[in-house]
Amino acid sequence: MPRLVQITPENVEAACRVSVRPEQEKFSSPVAWSLAEAYAQPDIAWPRLIVEGDDTVGFLMGFFDIVWDPASPNDRRSGLWRLNIAAEHQGRGYGRFAVRAVCAEARDRGHDRVFTTWEPGTDGPERFYLKLGFRPTGESSEGEVVGVRHLTD
Repeated sequence: MPRLVQITPENVEAACRVSVRPEQEKFSSPVAWSLAEAYAQPDIAWPRLIVEGDDTVGFLMGFFDIVWDPASPNDRRSGLWRLNIAAEHQGRGYGRFAVRAVCAEARDRGHDRVFTTWEPGTDGPERFYLKLGFRPTGESSEGEVVGVRHLTD
């Protein structure tokens, strides 16, 4: 059964070794980059390793309570910021586990929806996110599609 663990000095190297398939690299950031962003924004970032047994199988980073639009300070959002499943562990349900974990954390924090973004494209993760209940909002962020999943569904 997979589980989430916090990033520590003991597992940070394992985290940085998580890499997706070469053809997926254009759709995701390296874990080291994500950890740098988490370090720079500790109030909103929620980085976690996905572990099964003794194996590090992936990395996720949630975000919680960001102000999406400074002109609308009450529009606070939470969701999945990053998801990297190691190439050799893909297709085994770890991505679904990660999305469900972020949804559970958001629900525990009182949120009724979660957001994520994805790079449009044939080989991109759009089908994965749509299959898990995310729907495009019509917004974009830095050229990426913004998707929302309502937690009451």
